[in-house]
Amino acid sequence: MTPFARRVRELRQARGVSQKDMAAALGVTPAYLSALEHGRRSPPNWAMVQKIIGYFNVIWDEADDLQRLAELSHPRVVVDTAGLPERATAIANLLARNIADLDEKELARLYETLSAILNDRRREGP
Repeated sequence: MTPFARRVRELRQARGVSQKDMAAALGVTPAYLSALEHGRRSPPNWAMVQKIIGYFNVIWDEADDLQRLAELSHPRVVVDTAGLPERATAIANLLARNIADLDEKELARLYETLSAILNDRRREGP
């Protein structure tokens, strides 16, 4: 399950809405919504995310969070390291070979570490 899928499911269940009813309201099939919630579909495009935001009537930070989660939720990621340093390719391959073996705590630690590095870079500027 992707982060976006988990959040959509949480919102739907918290409101007591069935997949069938939500799918009808969004103009998609229940099969599509089920696949989306299970992370078997690519994240929806911007227009569909906006429909979901409107359907749940979420605003501001929660709407921004759903959009951000959609952008981070592609279930089949391809990392192109062509032209990058050798270490970039080694890191990408190491992660690809081992990600399924990491537990939630290890994944959280890895995510926090990488996020901190990227946040530091943004603060420092180009």
